Amino acid sequence: MIDGFRVTDLHVHVHPGSMVNAVAREMMESGRDGEAMRRFAESPAAFLGWLDDCGVERAAIVNYVAPEVMGYPPEINDWCARYCAQAPDRLIAIGSVNPLHAEDPAAETERVLDLGIRILKVHPPHQLFDVNAYRTGRPGAAIGEVFGVAERRRVPVMIHTGTSVFPGARNVHADPMPIDDVAVDFPALPLIVAHAGRPLYGDTAFFLARRHRQIWMDLSGIPPKRLLDALPRLGEIADRCLWGSDWPGPGVPDLRKNVEDFLALPISSPAKADILHVNAERLLGALRR
Repeated sequence: MIDGFRVTDLHVHVHPGSMVNAVAREMMESGRDGEAMRRFAESPAAFLGWLDDCGVERAAIVNYVAPEVMGYPPEINDWCARYCAQAPDRLIAIGSVNPLHAEDPAAETERVLDLGIRILKVHPPHQLFDVNAYRTGRPGAAIGEVFGVAERRRVPVMIHTGTSVFPGARNVHADPMPIDDVAVDFPALPLIVAHAGRPLYGDTAFFLARRHRQIWMDLSGIPPKRLLDALPRLGEIADRCLWGSDWPGPGVPDLRKNVEDFLALPISSPAKADILHVNAERLLGALRR
């Protein structure tokens, strides 16, 4: 706990360096603690010890298939599931099915969920398609098959929103608005809008969260001290906002400091508790078998 608040961090990046291309790895490690990143990838126990030091109860380990931009191959799902299986009560596996790299996207979705992946991730700027491509027939159209399986199995889908600076990323796919189609077409599918559209699309992300009760907002990647600048009406959707750090992203050297900065904001204690832990408990409680 941190200052009396339980914390679930739903957006942390841990991955083996061998599954990242050299350019992306250099960018991720530049100015950051690369040694810690490597140590945590090799040892779930070391990572859990760090969570203890930071006062964080649980963390979601985010991975996704994006060979063109990041280098992540389909095997990243198997690695992530094995990693989180070392402490399933504290580590939540997030993986993905990239329809551009799956012969049978529906079958692959079933397979990765059976591995223990508990949330699916879509990263449009890095995976190079729009989330509503199933409506347009453009590249990535088979993502609709992935959504269909996820909806049937009641597995949330986390969708990256906002721009990316990694070489090769296509920011034409960064706008959250196509998620509106997904929410309409898959009404029983829980959707997590990652990063709340930062830095360009906060108003759009807020609109989506207000319109669709199935949408949750992941606050990761926004400096906590600037959170109310990005989302001035945060209190109106606090019951569906999820805490995330985006470690080891820029400006996130320490998970505890991130939470402490958030706790200093002028919002109510019940709203803080909801965002830091209670909402994640509500969302993840539906996934328990």
